[in-house]
Formats: sequence, C-alpha cells, structure tokens
Amino acid sequence: MAGKSPEEQHPVKAYGWAARDSSGILSPFKFSRRVTGDYDVRVKILYCGICHSDLQIAKNEMGFSTYPLVPGFETVGIATEVGSKVTKVKVGDKVAVGAIVGSCGKCDECVNDRDCYCPRLITAYGGIDHDGTPTYGGFSNETVANENYVFRFPENLPLAAGAPLLNAGLTVYSPMRFYGLDKPGMHLGVVGLGGLGHLAVKFAKAFGTKVTVISTSPSKKDEAINDLGADAFLVSSDTEQMKGAARTLDGIIDTVPDIHPIEPLLRLLKNHSKLVLVGATGGSFELPILPLALGRKTVASSIGGSAKETQEMLDFAAEHSITANIEIIPMDYVNTATERVEKSDIRYRFVIDIGNTLTP
Repeated sequence: MAGKSPEEQHPVKAYGWAARDSSGILSPFKFSRRVTGDYDVRVKILYCGICHSDLQIAKNEMGFSTYPLVPGFETVGIATEVGSKVTKVKVGDKVAVGAIVGSCGKCDECVNDRDCYCPRLITAYGGIDHDGTPTYGGFSNETVANENYVFRFPENLPLAAGAPLLNAGLTVYSPMRFYGLDKPGMHLGVVGLGGLGHLAVKFAKAFGTKVTVISTSPSKKDEAINDLGADAFLVSSDTEQMKGAARTLDGIIDTVPDIHPIEPLLRLLKNHSKLVLVGATGGSFELPILPLALGRKTVASSIGGSAKETQEMLDFAAEHSITANIEIIPMDYVNTATERVEKSDIRYRFVIDIGNTLTP
C-alpha cells in the first residue's frame, strides 16, 4: 500500500471532507475503504457528531496528527453489508461506530474489557489500520469496521440526537461507572455545561444522583436547572458561592476542555472524594498538594471508554431516553460549525446530516 494515493489504497471508493494541514480547514476529499472482511460490517453513514477533539486533532494541537485527515468519532448509520462470520448485527440494522476501530485483543487491557487503553489500539481516524493504511473517520459517506467495534444502536434512540453519545456520552458515562460516581443519593458536581457537561448531567440524574453544575457563565443557570434537571448551580468565579458549597460533593466530573484552576474545585469535595478530569487533553494542571492531602482527596482522569462500556452506555441511554441537545447541519457548514464550537456558540452539539447533504 505504500506510495499509493488515498483513492488507490483500497478497492471501494469513498468520499468525505478532510483537513490537509494544521489550519484544520476541511474540504471535499476522495479516498477508499477496504472490502468487507469476514468479521467486518460496512456502514452507510447517516449522521456524525462534531466533538471538540475533532478540532484539536484537525489542527494538530496534540502534536500527532497526520494529513489528509477525515475527522468523526460519533458515527451512526445503517449496516449495508456484513462479513460471513459476523454475528452481532445484520444488514439493515441501525448501528454506530465510535472512537476506536481496533485493538490487539491480547494485552491485559483488552482481555479485561479495557480495550480503549490498549497500547496498540486503532483510532477511527488519524490512526494506522492492521494493513498499514490510514484510518478515516465519520465525515464520510461510509465506513467499514470489525464487528467488535460496531455497536447495536437501540431502536428507540433517534440517530441524530444519539450520535454524540458515541464520544461525548461515553466520555462521561465511563468514569462515572469506573470511579463509583453512579450511586443513587450521591451528590455529584459537573464542571462545564457544554457537549460533555450537559450529557454528564443527564446520565448523573438517570443514575439517581443529586447534581450541581459548576460554570463560569451565570447565564447557564436557567438551562442547567430548568432544562437539564440539575439540582443546583455554582458560578465558579463567585467566591462566596464556592465557599458556601465547600465539602458538599461526593465527586466531580470536570468536562472543561481548557486548562483551569482546580484548587477551588478540590475545596468543594468531601474528604476521601474524587475529582475526575475528562475534558482537558492537552497541557498541564498545577496540582496543589495540601488541599488533597488534608482530605485524602483524589485527582483522577479518564478518556473515552471500552467497547463493552459503549454498548452498555447506549442501552442505558435508550432505557432512560438520554440524547444530546443538538443542532443538525449540512456538510458544507462544517467549517463554520467548528468556528462556533471554539467560541462555545452551540447548545450543545453539532451533528452533520451526512446522509442528505454529503455529495461526491
């Protein structure tokens, strides 16, 4: 495959939108997908969500991007072809593909259902597949993936509003489960009310917890409480509010994608509780030791979730009618949408109407 153009690397012609350099600007792009293998599922993509990570990776803000790059971690559609040994789904099923499309299957992480931490995992885009060719994401007409990373999409979940669950939803669901912040009666803090934060509120309420949203924007109080069902709201810059809420939270999910002070958040925690960082994937935090040590508090982190957790999350979301608050856009609006994401000018997630607006 070395030396071949993206259109020549595989037999099946495909098209989408790609970034060509660190400007992150997307434009039409022709490439190819592999044929459907024995354990593969081919998916006609109908919708794909836009996540903040798409922007960061398209602009090489994490330092590992390669181009051309077709983003898209939150892919939903219809299975159009299945390999001869596929048992998980059948042609015509609603399906989804998330951030991971492969792993080694043999390491401790994989055999213990933690494949998202496999050192040889294959990401949905910007990665290298088993055959040495680049992977391309969901801003495209179709994809093909091993059935282990193709998920049954519950019939009662709408495809468009359910698409952001594949990344944003899983990113908050997984740490809540793993760190034990899903127990009824707990008091959970959610920092940031964006794409991740609004879903964190919805999942936390479905778990039966009391939820306090912590934000820099006082204007979000009404939507946090009246629209999303949060129990309380704190303005993080209001010293008196923060002081009054000291030592009241059993845990915090911090979804803010930028570096910010965490000492004020630690003071909100009860002793022996956890602050879990899920939003900021670049840069470094200043870690104040004394507020941690005095209450035996923990600062933890999480990124994404496993294949097993993904299906569990989708099924839980269907059971509790959890979907993202979305704005559906045509494919040719994507560059404007990414600019708006950077300005936090969206409540709360863009989803591209791939099926109706992406053309060759």
